Amino acid sequence: MKRDRRHAAEWDENEAILQSLQDDIIVTNLDGIILRASKTSGDIYDIDSADIIGRSVYDLEKEGLFTPTVTPMVIKEKKKLTFVQTTGAGKKLLVTGIPVFDQQGSLKRIVSYSHDVTELLEVKKYLKSMEEEIEKVKTELDLLRNKQFYDDGVIANSNEMKKVLDVSSQVSGVDANVLLLGESGAGKSLIAAFIHRKSPRCKGPFIEVNCGAIPASLFESELFGYEPSAFTGASRKGKLGLAELADGGTLFLDEIGELAPEHQVKLLKLIQEKKFLRVGGTMPRKVDFRLIAATNKNLRKAITERKFREDLYFRLNVVPITIPPLRDRTEDILPLIDHFLNHFTQKYGRDRKLDEAVIAHLLYYEWKGNVRELINLIERLVVTSPSSLITTDCLPEHVLEGGAADYADTPAPLRQILNDVEKQVLLHAKKQYSTTTAIGKALEISQPSVVRKLKKHGLN
Repeated sequence: MKRDRRHAAEWDENEAILQSLQDDIIVTNLDGIILRASKTSGDIYDIDSADIIGRSVYDLEKEGLFTPTVTPMVIKEKKKLTFVQTTGAGKKLLVTGIPVFDQQGSLKRIVSYSHDVTELLEVKKYLKSMEEEIEKVKTELDLLRNKQFYDDGVIANSNEMKKVLDVSSQVSGVDANVLLLGESGAGKSLIAAFIHRKSPRCKGPFIEVNCGAIPASLFESELFGYEPSAFTGASRKGKLGLAELADGGTLFLDEIGELAPEHQVKLLKLIQEKKFLRVGGTMPRKVDFRLIAATNKNLRKAITERKFREDLYFRLNVVPITIPPLRDRTEDILPLIDHFLNHFTQKYGRDRKLDEAVIAHLLYYEWKGNVRELINLIERLVVTSPSSLITTDCLPEHVLEGGAADYADTPAPLRQILNDVEKQVLLHAKKQYSTTTAIGKALEISQPSVVRKLKKHGLN
């Protein structure tokens, strides 16, 4: 009897030690039957710990008390294991299973203890999302630094461009896909930015993707991003794709006609489902963006040549907008010249004006490179002109040959040519001088002649 009482006292002492621990501790045999459990075990699993004594961990897992169970994994590996377990209430536990061997080295018991790391994992998840958001903002800032400088507005004096802006304004309020058509340099990027600024998504990002500038081998990783170390040379942190950066804003796909056929399929899926997989990823990511595409190619011809998918074309071509070349909207040339001359004089701190002869050459130049060529030329003239008055001596040879020297080759009546030149010169002078007297003095004609000519051209 004394031995029994001494043994009971020892047992009570061990049990007291077990229960004094603040950790969830469970002991099972090789069959998965729970032999001991601390009070904390019951608290973590939302059950009385006494109710799981003698129960099988396999049955408890089937009942949804926790998953996965540690016993079979430790029996299989015969070593200490740590993993994350989920309780029926959705808690996340960091569980460690330890094998207990007898003197002969045979496995006898499995001891496991756990810590509730639900809050820790939530914090980790939050920090990861914050890291992605910071990376997104950094990338957006880099893209903004590389954007064209003339996002302050669209110059449209011609009826052709006014029609373009009217349609652009109408579609800006809805999320319909827009396809911008026109020659290279005509201003497709500018119109895309205009639609974005007028849209309800204006506070979101405007992400421009030049499909022709990204190598085919990198297009998927650039558009969709990639998971950490997804391929050789990939960043260990992974990378956000341009489609993900456009979430909540506008995705502008420029030069869409240059897209390789194998990428057209994936782009079509992105447009249809607004879902994608990062390179090396397995979890679909959902995005919400407004799509605008642009091309200087004839996509219908590309379809017949099997270079462009017809189903993708119809997805893109919901609202087509054709931007006319600069040579077909001559009323815009002089305002554009004034705008960019003012911009570059301020940018480089140089006071520069254009001689009337220079203006005449520029008005009748063909502008095969459209607005982009005009911008480059004005910047060149401001930078290279040795004096404040930019004369024809500063003009490149191809502009001299393709400008005013081509008047005689222009298939239009001389009266019309002279009339157009007179109108443009008057318009330019009116912008420079505030009174008709000053205009007459600059043009060396009388003030009444100025009034008459302004009225003639509807500039009064």
